[in-house]
Amino acid sequence: MHVANAPGPTRDQQLAALERDDGEPIYMVNLLKFRDRAVYADGRETTLTGREAYTLYGRAMSRLVAEAGGKLIYSGRVRGLLIGEVEGVWDGVGIMMYPSFKAMAAITSSPDYAAIHVHRDAGLEGQLLIETVTG
Repeated sequence: MHVANAPGPTRDQQLAALERDDGEPIYMVNLLKFRDRAVYADGRETTLTGREAYTLYGRAMSRLVAEAGGKLIYSGRVRGLLIGEVEGVWDGVGIMMYPSFKAMAAITSSPDYAAIHVHRDAGLEGQLLIETVTG
């Protein structure tokens, strides 16, 4: 199995998610790899770690998701693997429930999201984002 962290979805991944959207809630499992130090695209100086920058994003994102009818289910720090092997284990895990994929897409294309996304990019080295549903 090949595993590759990425900063965001490909166009094909986005289109496939829209095609399988049935209007039911989705639970996005975020496996997060943080930068040691936050790196902002605009070159601003910062003393923030990657985790701290991502936390700024995560708090604001949780509010946006709640306003759309979703919620943060879980957020935690990875402290090790029990089964399996992967090079460069992730630093954090989050599970966010969205009312539907279309609701998630509306949030991530909003001006409010654009304003906070800078912290996500500054803090993340990469991630896996796994779409799950109940049943």
